[in-house]
Amino acid sequence: MTGSLRLPRLSWRFVPVWQRNYLVWKKLAIPSILGNLADPMLYMLGLGYGLGRLLPDVDGMPYLTFLAAGTVAYSTMNAATFEVLYSSFSRMHVQRTWDALLNAPLTLDDILAGELAWAVSKSLLSGLAILAVIWGLGLYGHFWMTLWIVPVVAMVGFCFGGLGLVMNAVSPSYDFFLYYFTLAITPMVLLCGVFFPVSQLPLPVQAVSAWLPLTHAIDLARPLVVGDLPANIPLHVAALLLYGSVGYVIALALTRRRLLR
Repeated sequence: MTGSLRLPRLSWRFVPVWQRNYLVWKKLAIPSILGNLADPMLYMLGLGYGLGRLLPDVDGMPYLTFLAAGTVAYSTMNAATFEVLYSSFSRMHVQRTWDALLNAPLTLDDILAGELAWAVSKSLLSGLAILAVIWGLGLYGHFWMTLWIVPVVAMVGFCFGGLGLVMNAVSPSYDFFLYYFTLAITPMVLLCGVFFPVSQLPLPVQAVSAWLPLTHAIDLARPLVVGDLPANIPLHVAALLLYGSVGYVIALALTRRRLLR
């Protein structure tokens, strides 16, 4: 394949891009972490303790546990999405960091791979922080099973990082991202089982929900929190990796067309 549509040429040269982003982030690490955690923590503790006291068990678990498992995936999705939208857009369009990197022995393939790897790293921090809360409050069924949530978090970060890079490639301004949050992210939060079981939705909506990436993430994370083995593991893993991979390839083609034309 030639031009903007050719397949990615991956190499280890993405590591310096990741390292550059890490060194910049390290200067503002504390407020960055607090900013990423405040929203999911407030939802989990506020709704979990407030609404949870009014509800019976949900899917065989206390509502706080049910919500905490969904929040792991929700927080990871948000962290990866914000990173590849607002931060990556700043580096690409506002600060022109990508232009400077392209003067080094790097390709656009390396830069986007580095951005995606950094989004996975940021999402791991958010997911692990929520997992630490789950451990601290004793909301888990079996400690060693919850450790499998760590690779799930990484896959969720990869999935939504790849999808978000597509939006970054076509966005003319920061305001454009509101469309993505309103039309994609928020519906997934409401339809994929973060706050209530998907089984409560009408059957046609359940059918739509089954195809959404956040559903696959929650279907992996929630059983692990309560100490059970998730069903259909290969399907959920393949779906997350496929969404992220296809997103990265499309984002790379669109970004080539935008920056290298």
